[in-house]
Amino acid sequence: MPEQVVPTVYFERPGPENTDRVLEIARRRAEELGIGTILVATTRGETGVRATRAFPDRRVIAVTHVTGFQEPNTQELEPVHRAEMERLGARILTATHALGGAGRAIRKKLGTYQVDEVIAYTLRLFGEGMKVAIEIALMAADAGLVRTDEEAISIAGTGQGADTAIVLRPANTHRLLDLRVLEILCKPRL
Repeated sequence: MPEQVVPTVYFERPGPENTDRVLEIARRRAEELGIGTILVATTRGETGVRATRAFPDRRVIAVTHVTGFQEPNTQELEPVHRAEMERLGARILTATHALGGAGRAIRKKLGTYQVDEVIAYTLRLFGEGMKVAIEIALMAADAGLVRTDEEAISIAGTGQGADTAIVLRPANTHRLLDLRVLEILCKPRL
């Protein structure tokens, strides 16, 4: 394959104010590469709805926090946003965090880190959004919602909204080291 020049956009700071630009950048690259699957991290659902609207001709998979993430028996995804994403055709995945399930329980109870959280902290060197974008791809592959032999775009953020988008080839969690980040489309510089 000949050399390609693909720009990476660096935002001055992380945060939800970057969401519209992230979606625009990701949409343009999905069209250029013919990528049909878009992964998006969403907590309460606002970002998932925005992404689903931004990609009406793509398969959108919205990945939520696991139920009980903030407090027991509570799902943070708001029903109104769930209904809107489903109406627009998005698939919604709620599953154990690939990089913080059992390992997080051990840390909280015993005060020691496990390998999954060490990997998560390492990925955060590139920004919280990068860690989440990779993690949701693992989760979607584990659920059979995204293929591991096709490229996808994964969109995530820092706290709220979106500030990071990457092109990747997903992998299942037990094959984490086979996941490939192919392009960094945008991320916060800080």
